[in-house]
Amino acid sequence: MHIYRSHNCGELRKDDVGQTVRLSGWVHRKRDHGGLLFIDLRDHYGLTQLVVEPEAPFFADVEAVRAESVIRVEGEVIARGSDVVNPNLPTGEIEIRLSSFEVMSAASDLPLPVFGEPDYPEDIRMRHRYLDLRREGMHENIMLRSRVISNLRRGMEKKGFTEFQTPILTASSPEGARDFLVPSRLHAGKFFALPQAPQIFKQLIMVSGFDRYFQVAPCFRDEDARADRSAGEFYQLDIEMSFVEQQDVLDTTGPVVHDAFAAFAGERQVDPYEDWAKISYSDAMRLYATDKPDLRIPIKMVDVTSHFRGSGFKVFADIAARDKHQIWAIPAPQGASRAFCDRVDKWARSEGQPGMAYIMFNDSDGQGPVAKNIGPDRVRFLGEKLGLKSGDACFFVAGVPSEFSAFAGKARVKIGLDLHELGKTYFGGLPYFESNRFAFCWIVDFPMYEWDEEHKKVEFGHNPFSMPLGGLEAFDTFEPLGILAQQYDLVCNGYEMASGGVRNHRPDIMYKAFEVAGYGPEVVEDKFGGMLNAFKYGAPPHAGVAYGIDRIVMLLAEEENIREVTMFPLTQGAEDLMLGAPSEASPEQLKDIHIKVVKPITEKKG
Repeated sequence: MHIYRSHNCGELRKDDVGQTVRLSGWVHRKRDHGGLLFIDLRDHYGLTQLVVEPEAPFFADVEAVRAESVIRVEGEVIARGSDVVNPNLPTGEIEIRLSSFEVMSAASDLPLPVFGEPDYPEDIRMRHRYLDLRREGMHENIMLRSRVISNLRRGMEKKGFTEFQTPILTASSPEGARDFLVPSRLHAGKFFALPQAPQIFKQLIMVSGFDRYFQVAPCFRDEDARADRSAGEFYQLDIEMSFVEQQDVLDTTGPVVHDAFAAFAGERQVDPYEDWAKISYSDAMRLYATDKPDLRIPIKMVDVTSHFRGSGFKVFADIAARDKHQIWAIPAPQGASRAFCDRVDKWARSEGQPGMAYIMFNDSDGQGPVAKNIGPDRVRFLGEKLGLKSGDACFFVAGVPSEFSAFAGKARVKIGLDLHELGKTYFGGLPYFESNRFAFCWIVDFPMYEWDEEHKKVEFGHNPFSMPLGGLEAFDTFEPLGILAQQYDLVCNGYEMASGGVRNHRPDIMYKAFEVAGYGPEVVEDKFGGMLNAFKYGAPPHAGVAYGIDRIVMLLAEEENIREVTMFPLTQGAEDLMLGAPSEASPEQLKDIHIKVVKPITEKKG
């Protein structure tokens, strides 16, 4: 018999009754039932119940053992009585009557319990992550992550892709976030950067003549954590293809991600790939006020600016008369109740808004201040335009769309979720919220540039390496802010799942694209000389995409925070409390890398 175990803790069944076995694992839980001691023994594979009788010579040792101690036991597999079978446990029909018991590693008092799923503060969980990971929910999440990655790898290989590894120490690149810099010991005063993404390298792989690349790639960005974004580092399924157009990338890689969701969704509905909507960025902002729409909520906004021009509702009439100002309606079928409208208005005030204007439609003139001021004819016309009837309502947001869109998007979600909670339905009896669904859409045709108000200049809006829609001619045809890029995002349930683009593989177009953003040829050659030179020696048209693995697993695990599906994440404050990182470097280390630390000056009080 093996020194530690003949079986694991999830393996034994009723057919094994009568065998003498050896198990090792952690004391998950201990119970005293009328003199008999029971232990749930846990390892990576599951739980097995142990029973210790009072006459056992090691009974006192079992009584004294603490939870999470590591033990080794021997005993006979016996069948549980029919009245004590645990149907929720694969090993629930048997237990082990112990003949031998040994503590191999005693546990001290625990800073957080492993049994159960209590909600503990982040600092305690992160400081003792090895204990946190023993909890059933966390263990399942990490195993799910591993299975999802394995599924994605197999899917990519079936599509003819080959996995290649790209460098971790590289040059700084303007990917939109701060770099993590690594000082060079051999080159005083110079720095490597950790890659924000393998963007340049994967394009160079295409230039090198390899056709279909993928990698489960670590990416590093010095940006603040959010619930759906890790601090410091994350992983993505990074992909690049040669001799393809945008649709080729979507139709080749999208089904791989669909199949991964379908494999682990359980009873939840996954939209068939052929039903994934393709929505332009401008339409997404117009209909949903976000480029990450949650399509589980069917509400679509409508521009009703013209309807309020010259109306009796002075606030909206004045807004409608101003350049670049708009008024959007958020339809709310079955939402015509004063209590509900007041509830939404109160919520809007809690969001820092002056309130939320609305109309409640009825069989006569409509109700609410807006209806009273614009009159019954305009109310009826507005109802016809929006498809609303008696018992329905609509809410309004107004101003400059770029300034109110963030609030409008939140309002759309709030109204949909609240009406769903009240049991109401949307047009045609559609549910206001489909909680059991993974709803996907592609967002395409992003603006190539945006206006940087802080620096008063045009700047890249998305990815500087993307091909403008229309190629070089686009720069002669459109103003900079009117140029669209061949860029695309995949969105699922309100989260960005992927981002990609058709690459700019021509040096002349690259020079022009950077010139529009205020970067001269010397900047392009200095920052991107390696890639630019490669393009001068024959570069294939190529395109790619990167899928966020952490977010995919977060959705599948039904978690709201990405740290729940990451084995050793940094805290919200970007610290590793377990190992004490970041930490100060010793004088010797600083001397080796030619660095002098200058700490920030703090203002003196008084």
